[in-house]
Amino acid sequence: MTASSWSFKTAAEMSAALAAKKVSAVELAKDTIARIERHDGQINAICVRDFERGLEAAKAADAALSRGEKKPLLGVPMTVKESFNVAGLPTTWGFVPQKNFIAQEDALSIARVKAAGGVILAKTNVPVALSDWQSYNDIYGTTNNPFGLDRTPGGSSGGSSAALAAGYGALSLGSDIGGSLRVPAHYCGVYAHKPTFNLCPLRGHSAPPFPPLPFERDLSVIGPMARGAADLALLLDVIAGPDPIEAGVGYKLALPASRHPDFKGFRVLVLDSHPLLPVAAEVRAAVDTLARNLAGKGVSVARETPLLPDLAATTRLYMRMLMSFLAGSFTPEVYAGAQAAAAQLAPNDMSLAAERLRGITLSHRDWVMCNAGRTRLRAQWRDLFKAFDAVICPIMPTPAYPHDHLPDQEQRRIAIDGKLFPYTDQLAWPGIATLPGLPATAIPVGRSKDGLPIGVQIVGPWLEDRTPLKLAALIEREFGGFTPPPLFED
Repeated sequence: MTASSWSFKTAAEMSAALAAKKVSAVELAKDTIARIERHDGQINAICVRDFERGLEAAKAADAALSRGEKKPLLGVPMTVKESFNVAGLPTTWGFVPQKNFIAQEDALSIARVKAAGGVILAKTNVPVALSDWQSYNDIYGTTNNPFGLDRTPGGSSGGSSAALAAGYGALSLGSDIGGSLRVPAHYCGVYAHKPTFNLCPLRGHSAPPFPPLPFERDLSVIGPMARGAADLALLLDVIAGPDPIEAGVGYKLALPASRHPDFKGFRVLVLDSHPLLPVAAEVRAAVDTLARNLAGKGVSVARETPLLPDLAATTRLYMRMLMSFLAGSFTPEVYAGAQAAAAQLAPNDMSLAAERLRGITLSHRDWVMCNAGRTRLRAQWRDLFKAFDAVICPIMPTPAYPHDHLPDQEQRRIAIDGKLFPYTDQLAWPGIATLPGLPATAIPVGRSKDGLPIGVQIVGPWLEDRTPLKLAALIEREFGGFTPPPLFED
């Protein structure tokens, strides 16, 4: 069997074909189901199938199209990350004790997707507690990268990135606190957008068995994933906007337009190094190639500025605040162990591992002081974005690496140009946008010598998500974007 003409189309292309009656929603759904059944034995991106209800939704979409109805996602097949509640389906977050938990209602974002006509066919695999850049758990097993089955597809939205790369629908929903949208996109050669903090409501994206109430999960966001840049904006517009429980049904959200409609006028700062973590030569080369290409199109490209916040200080603060939040779900035994270990730290130990340990045991007073530091950091970024429209930088220091399931992540190591570094120190690059809550769009820009995707993130100003999204679309138009994995082109 070979791939159909629809298998790797974008949502925008599918929508145009549906409107022109060149294909039906049922045909698109069946094509997606056929690819899952043909290939997912090797990839294992899909952990929960919902084919029967998906086909019913596709039939309803065809009926709506025949009546002339228009909705943003009408008839478009897609997947969603396992961590989103979908009524009638399991939500486990990889926790074995929750393997039989069935959601009773849709997450708000899922309800918005369905109202927009999206055809949800499956849920995608995750790491336990959404806390890894690899997607494996004892319930659903290990997800593999379609560009190299021995390698991670990323995490925690790794099932979604692998599904998109393999042609399982045009869109997916993911989440991000430590790069969990952007890292999988980078490893699998697809697109993702980490929205401005609090732009998209989280209700129904909560670990079982907790009730789906409105809440603010510090640093964490949900966002769109796709095979094309324009599709990110399409799905973002569907899920963005306040939770009506908190803001009122009549509240309208209007994000400002992109600062520029074309390359000329864009002022871009390009970074390819970090003071606390090196970047592989192949990744730096991809960033540099993109910088030259942009300059050739009339973009004003700078490689340094005194306006850039101190990245070392930013990373240390991010480590503390991230772990302070995550520690809220630690068991008493684990927390007590972290307290004992933190008490033994030397005052002059400035390693990132030490900062993470300190973060676990932050007092509320110390957290308030850290939060004040984050407020000052946001002010620095506001000043930078008066002189620049976007910052382009790596998402991670290397392309996708081989599976490494050593239980203690602090004991894992990542090889960067032949030298080993602490695995969790890789948080340094995603944290640049995460700590201040800035929007960041992940895009594919090249391949490694081994044929593995390489991506970058385009960081934009607070609430100006359309600026990095527009630059992503321009880069895709001029220099190309997603290409199917050779192993699964058929």
